[in-house]
Amino acid sequence: MRRLVALLLVALGLAPGTWWRSPVPAADERQIVSFTPLPLPEVDLGPLRLAGAWQLRSANAHFGSYSALTALGDGTLLAASDRGRMLRFSAPGARPSPVRLDVFAGRAQRDKRQVDLESLARDPATGRIWAGFEVDNRIERYEAGFRRRATVRPQAMRDWRGWFGAEAMVRLADGRFIVLAEGAARWFGSAMPGLLFPSDPVAGATPERFVFVPPDGFRPVDLASLPDGRVLILLRNAGWGIVPAFSGKLMLADPAAIRAGQPWRAQLVADLVAPLPTDNYEGLAVEPDGRGGAVLWLISDDNQMTLQRTLLLKLVWPANAKARGNARAPR
Repeated sequence: MRRLVALLLVALGLAPGTWWRSPVPAADERQIVSFTPLPLPEVDLGPLRLAGAWQLRSANAHFGSYSALTALGDGTLLAASDRGRMLRFSAPGARPSPVRLDVFAGRAQRDKRQVDLESLARDPATGRIWAGFEVDNRIERYEAGFRRRATVRPQAMRDWRGWFGAEAMVRLADGRFIVLAEGAARWFGSAMPGLLFPSDPVAGATPERFVFVPPDGFRPVDLASLPDGRVLILLRNAGWGIVPAFSGKLMLADPAAIRAGQPWRAQLVADLVAPLPTDNYEGLAVEPDGRGGAVLWLISDDNQMTLQRTLLLKLVWPANAKARGNARAPR
């Protein structure tokens, strides 16, 4: 039944003339994005502090649907979409620089299966970027400036279900990679497959398999590494009604606790719910502040829908902050 409902929703969303679907934008190549500050409510985010919230808008046809985010180390952020598009922009408060709206890595593809980009990872030492693609469970590596590309479809990911593939990915400081699927390995399951690569997956590294069991109704959508080596997990819950309703969670886990075949435990950091500006947050980036703390950036995917928004949140993670929830017990 759940699968049937999901298929009906997809069909309605794709039907021509459906009222909540945004009209197809006219061709627009202007490199302009507006950042409208939003009111900052009093909200309990555990150890985090809400430092800024913005709604992003642009008439450029490449804009929107952002499902991944990474910090580029120079005050700019790179967002990528499940339509194979990219947005590079200065983080609010950083030195301004021109925005760039374009196809991702210069690759213009029309086939959704080739461009459904859901995750980004970056090596700050070399500027290399890795992108995870969901439908065909593909990981691509790009040299700095997108000069060269290498691709792999890891054997360990080939049994991951389509549309629930490499949704979240992070490169750890020691060169290891963690990749999480968005969906369970089987229908109605609760354990999401995870892989810990000892080194670059594109270079052929063989991963260790584990599982991640999110809270009921939530799915992992992004990962980011903190300065102390722990990993933040962004989770999303989607409620599809007449008006889409989304909530999120930030959870904290230690890569040192990953064990082959076992559930990876995580602790609750914060609930991303009203009165916080909420939407379909899918991208998470971390910028170390040089003092043991960090700035967290979250971006939402508007799904090209009229009733959704592209939101950007700035959260401050203090040095030595701790999660406030108990470890997520395996089920």
